Amino acid sequence: MSESRPPLPPFTAETAAQKARTAEDAWNSRDPARVALAYTTDSRWRNRAEFLQGRDAIQAFLTRKWSRELDYRLIKEVWAFHGNRIAVRFAYEWHDDSGSWFRSHGNENWEFDEHGLMRLRIASINDLPIAEADRKYHWPLGRRPDDHPTLSELGL
Repeated sequence: MSESRPPLPPFTAETAAQKARTAEDAWNSRDPARVALAYTTDSRWRNRAEFLQGRDAIQAFLTRKWSRELDYRLIKEVWAFHGNRIAVRFAYEWHDDSGSWFRSHGNENWEFDEHGLMRLRIASINDLPIAEADRKYHWPLGRRPDDHPTLSELGL
């Protein structure tokens, strides 16, 4: 039996937004094993200049990422969708082990299989150093509250 991760393609505006929020929630858990389950076993990634393939590589990557990017909080927003593809823009805030804060902005292109698992993720990301006073994400670690402003509402 194949794994399934609804909503399934082809996506509508509603199901694309639901898929993006589900991904955001998983990433905000900072649980590499949980996040990796959303991808096909042979999923391919480009993340910045790093190329990965497969869940094990994704899980190892996320483990490294969240050991460096502390107090990570993320917001994703659908940019476009068609068929089995979704494009999102995102911004996340984090600090390093010296206490320096950053806001990382980017875009992701996603392609899903018929079971709703992501088989391709292409991410372009830029990091902006910010003062702690300039942070915009102040919710407790974990899922972003439903009443927290979106990227568009924050002007990001």
